[in-house]
Amino acid sequence: MALSARIFGNKCRALMAAANSASTPATAKPKAPPRATGILKVQPVSPALAKFLGSTQASRSDAVKKIWEYVKAQNLQNPANKREIYCDDKLKAIFDGNDMVNFQGVAKLLSNHFPKTT
Repeated sequence: MALSARIFGNKCRALMAAANSASTPATAKPKAPPRATGILKVQPVSPALAKFLGSTQASRSDAVKKIWEYVKAQNLQNPANKREIYCDDKLKAIFDGNDMVNFQGVAKLLSNHFPKTT
């Protein structure tokens, strides 16, 4: 131990601890994958949002991502204020007929399309 302490300094204990913890007993249970909750949970969506997304179920984060991709592809951002989105007919169906939406308000407007769970 004295020789390894001279070679590795005080880092030898950290290396040995990592090596000892790497060996797990055969009786250990495998961990279950974490459950998706919150904005990552896949839920059924309204018919209007389902038509836009092309799927009857989606997570809130996936819905926002697909809307953002659509806005970028169709060049619907206000060039003077990048936080504003001009709504075409497809987006008006989702955003309650608004002509323009602030990007921070997208999540609030999408909440109407996800059912409330009790």
